[in-house]
Amino acid sequence: MKIKQISHLKDNSIMELIGILADGEIVDSCELTNENGMQLKIINYGATATSLKIPLKNGKTVDVVLGFDTLEAYLNSFDLESAPYFGATVGRYAGRINKGVFSLNGKLIHLNKNNNANALHGGNIGFSQKIWEIKNVKEGKNPSITLAYFSPDGEENYPGDLSAEITYMVSEENELIIEYKAISTEDTVVNLTHHSYFNLDGHDSDILDQELIVNSQKMVETTSENIPTGRFLELDNNPFDFNEPKKCPSKIDNTFVLENENEFAASLFNKNNNLKMTVYTNQPGVHIYVGGNCFNTIKGKENVDYHTLSGICFETQNFPDAPNHEHFPSSVLKKGEVYHHKTIYKFQSF
Repeated sequence: MKIKQISHLKDNSIMELIGILADGEIVDSCELTNENGMQLKIINYGATATSLKIPLKNGKTVDVVLGFDTLEAYLNSFDLESAPYFGATVGRYAGRINKGVFSLNGKLIHLNKNNNANALHGGNIGFSQKIWEIKNVKEGKNPSITLAYFSPDGEENYPGDLSAEITYMVSEENELIIEYKAISTEDTVVNLTHHSYFNLDGHDSDILDQELIVNSQKMVETTSENIPTGRFLELDNNPFDFNEPKKCPSKIDNTFVLENENEFAASLFNKNNNLKMTVYTNQPGVHIYVGGNCFNTIKGKENVDYHTLSGICFETQNFPDAPNHEHFPSSVLKKGEVYHHKTIYKFQSF
């Protein structure tokens, strides 16, 4: 779809119509720019970040997230064998739920299964494929956009009417701040996350020489199907110990336990342009992901061939399959209570 019509233009934000779905729903893009020149683009399809440009000390900018140029490419990506979820908001439940089943208040909940015999990232049509309502755009310093989605009771078989909101802010300290809130009419489970693939050298490069730190002493043990066993692995003398800087791994799909409150969760540093990203969150885990069997078959922005080392995800969230493990942090959102998740990706150019 090649509709490109400016529908809203003010100081620090641009709203642009980028397409209309078959059912007539409109997809808009919003551009936020802080006073330093850091620029974020969000589309309301999946409340998705399509571009994040960071200013460097040398005056250049670098787009640090993977994505597509067209709405059709985002739509078609969910038909791939393994959808990449580029930049998307994932829900109702990020990560896998074993066999798509869990017990809540003594009742078995059977979710739709979309990952072998398991439920993954919200099911067949999760929040990543929904049209979110653009509720508010704030301009000037610390520009932001707030989007909302209403998930009716029974969607993907999750209980309760869930009203969710996400706010993306571009701070004057060159932070991407993402804040989620949700409330339900019934007890339910919620685990929202952001699924950008980051590459500090630009989305047309690879991550192998970038240095990763994960501020964690243990990670969630999983089976060969990436289902948590319920146990934790100590990271001392473990190849997945990233407490000291290491080059990014060529393949990783693991949840790291975050126990140090008010400390950073993880960081990434690219020596080629002296750009650093530090991740902060109020969540109990960060899922680090590199790989994907859909890569080497798709073209990203600017006709770039994406491959398995094009980017790395920092999915701040609760643990996968938490509803089935009582000793995991609870993912239950009680009726009328407010789910609150805040994550910050802070960028520094040296």
